[in-house]
Amino acid sequence: MSASSLAWTRKIAAVASLGDEHRRRLFEYVLAAREPVGRDEAAAAMDLPRSTASFHLDRLVREGILRVEFRKPAHKAGPGSGRPAKLYSPDVQEVAASIPERNYDLAGHLMAEAISRSTAEDIPVAAALVEVARGKGRESGKPGDLPGALRDLGYVPSADDSGGYRLSNCPFHRLSQEHEDVVCAMNGAFLQGMASASGSPEECVVPDPGRGHCCARISPVQEATES
Repeated sequence: MSASSLAWTRKIAAVASLGDEHRRRLFEYVLAAREPVGRDEAAAAMDLPRSTASFHLDRLVREGILRVEFRKPAHKAGPGSGRPAKLYSPDVQEVAASIPERNYDLAGHLMAEAISRSTAEDIPVAAALVEVARGKGRESGKPGDLPGALRDLGYVPSADDSGGYRLSNCPFHRLSQEHEDVVCAMNGAFLQGMASASGSPEECVVPDPGRGHCCARISPVQEATES
């Protein structure tokens, strides 16, 4: 599991979990280690009782920050030496969370891929970005559940009086403030891809200018097909 695949609520919980000094120090120790770390090793390094180290390491596993593997130690001999040891290693290299939810990693990925495609195929970057964003949106859709797909990415859809959805949050807010034309074109194409993959026409994504919400909204299916 990567940092970007953690749900927003889990990211918040993970960041809160690292507010505990023991867990933060244990995470930093495991992160810096070249090999997976055992409980005894971590406890000794942090000068903690083994039970305390084990409790906090397992909490970090539950939060999706560390992962566990079981491996037979190669350097031990004698009775009980064949028992696999419980070892910990990082499951994410970083955890970022924001309130409200933002997704600048996704924007960076789309823009970097668009630049690569523009260079490789000798097409304008703006056209490549729209193409890349629409394709990534199709990967992010949920068949039959466009609102659910939107919630997963932090758009916060809320039903409006027209029968469509106002998107109360923009995952790319700060970028859109400084680069509105580029970011809104990318966002619109991404939403069109999500709509298509979720079973709605791409035309249901329509502009929604104004402050305090996303630059696009989801119009009712009948409105989209008539327009």
